[in-house]
Amino acid sequence: MVPSFLARDRIVATPGFSRWLVPPAALAVHLCIGQVYATSVYKTSLVERFDVEQTTIGFIFSLAIVMLGLSSMTFGTWVDRNGPRAAMAVSTVFFVSGLLIASLGVSTGQLWLLFLGYGVVCGIGLGIGYISPVSTLIKWFPDRPGLATGMAIMGFGGGAVIAGPLEGRLLSFFDSDFDPAKATTSSADAHAITMMFLVLGVFYAVLMTFGTLTVRVPPDDWKPEGWNPSEVRAKSLVTTASVSASTSVRTPQFWLLWVVLFCNVTAGIGIVEQASPMIQDFFREGDASTVTAAAGAGFVGLLSIFNMAGRFVWSSTSDVVGRKPIYMLYLGVGLVLYLLLALVGSTSTVLFVLLAAVILSFYGGGFATVPAYLRDLFGTYQVGAIHGRLLTAWSAAGVAGPFIVNGFLDAQGEPGTLTADAYQPALLTMVGVLAVGFVANLLIRPVAEKYHEPGTDDGRATARAGEPERSTR
Repeated sequence: MVPSFLARDRIVATPGFSRWLVPPAALAVHLCIGQVYATSVYKTSLVERFDVEQTTIGFIFSLAIVMLGLSSMTFGTWVDRNGPRAAMAVSTVFFVSGLLIASLGVSTGQLWLLFLGYGVVCGIGLGIGYISPVSTLIKWFPDRPGLATGMAIMGFGGGAVIAGPLEGRLLSFFDSDFDPAKATTSSADAHAITMMFLVLGVFYAVLMTFGTLTVRVPPDDWKPEGWNPSEVRAKSLVTTASVSASTSVRTPQFWLLWVVLFCNVTAGIGIVEQASPMIQDFFREGDASTVTAAAGAGFVGLLSIFNMAGRFVWSSTSDVVGRKPIYMLYLGVGLVLYLLLALVGSTSTVLFVLLAAVILSFYGGGFATVPAYLRDLFGTYQVGAIHGRLLTAWSAAGVAGPFIVNGFLDAQGEPGTLTADAYQPALLTMVGVLAVGFVANLLIRPVAEKYHEPGTDDGRATARAGEPERSTR
């Protein structure tokens, strides 16, 4: 049960409502929860505050991603049943509460509170907030699902573009000795970190509440003016039937796509995790003086922009070329780019930055395109819940990616003191990971009719979202 003002039937759009108001509402939530990508700004400060290794603090990020996947899987059907406003409200409560608990943990010096607040509670808010608008956006934009989900999910990738500079300014405001341009070496005091989490909590509460109150769902049988559903039937791999969330996990298509997402994310996190020290290590010899800590921080910001832009550009492109071909691009071209990064990336700073930026655009594009891919394969009936289950691949990749990269680098030394050769084994391993994903994508075929919900020949299940799931036996 949810309060009546949050219920799905209270947020049905009235005549004249513009569907273009829904993506900004979703974007408001995703920009906030995308803060999880900006933890590197205060990672060193937390290491100093709790006197632990970077691996210990880094695990908080991995824990948040694990909880994202678990919560999206657990609450996916609930989100589809109760609607986006209820889901966004719950996400806001969890995410903001997690920041406040993390603030208390830093203030009192209790590391377990930081794990509980940021890793667990914020992580639950991440998962619910991430999937909250997906089903609604696809129903508002059946003609352009890739564009719609790309507009919203680009906010998650771009969250660091806002959060990174904001966190740096807050830390330097509350601690004048902190230098945002040297976040990997400069450390803020406990008071500054505490206040940073508190201010972020208030700021994100306001922005996420805006998204919560703005979102609407379309009326039953609504469709865009001039759009012909028969156009869907003409596209390869696009179904007009529907598959329930519980049935979807029994199809080979679900698990093949799980592998595809896992491989794409694992490879992307390999760069995300080590972006700032990586560029300095690659050019430690020769023109090392030109790649300072500030340049490393700028590189992280550039990657965030490409991560965000890739979610919109590549996902929108998939509406034209199709979901399967666009993943062939992400994984196939990404494989080649990773190989070039490993073998010749250290020969030119410009080449290195270009290769890494395009790889991160594919990483972001993979996230934004997968909801539309699910819609193509399984229909719109419980696509949000199916998406939630699929995001367990992100949880697994959030552990596997850093484990692979850090495992190789730990054997070589500390990031920030290495050379380009030290990264080659990790990067070449990612080439193999992407190759596995490429093959899995090639194997995806339309879902067999035996998995379809009864009476779904027009893309809508006979049962409504509020009714229990049914499976075709």
